[in-house]
Amino acid sequence: MISDFKSKQFIYFLFAGGFAALVNFGSRFFYSEFMSFSNAVILAYLTGMITAFVLNKLFVFKKSIHSTKKEFFYFVLVNLLAIMQTYVVSVGFVYYLFPIIKFTFYPEAIAHAIGVVVPVFTSFIGHKYFSFRRYNEFD
Repeated sequence: MISDFKSKQFIYFLFAGGFAALVNFGSRFFYSEFMSFSNAVILAYLTGMITAFVLNKLFVFKKSIHSTKKEFFYFVLVNLLAIMQTYVVSVGFVYYLFPIIKFTFYPEAIAHAIGVVVPVFTSFIGHKYFSFRRYNEFD
């Protein structure tokens, strides 16, 4: 499984995710012109997630045993896990670990950055072996 992270596929996954994150961030400014900030954040997240799905389907995980509808369903499930991981890691660091070790250098920003990085690895595995699973992934 470590070799999965040393592949071109993982590099493509990072680029697709990075671009989708930019779409998420940038689209929020557009949506804020028409709705409240909180609603714009939610819609921007959904826009980024749809962008990530399309890019991953087209450029990262090209062949799958699932229909596109099923791929998207599983994609959402993996992303729900990623959101939970980001939350638990971010909150855990900022409210529990950092105070114990007396870390005070931008604790919220650092905790959130760590929280965002953790699901990159689990999401890649989840999408490769679940959302966009190929016949021979476990052979």
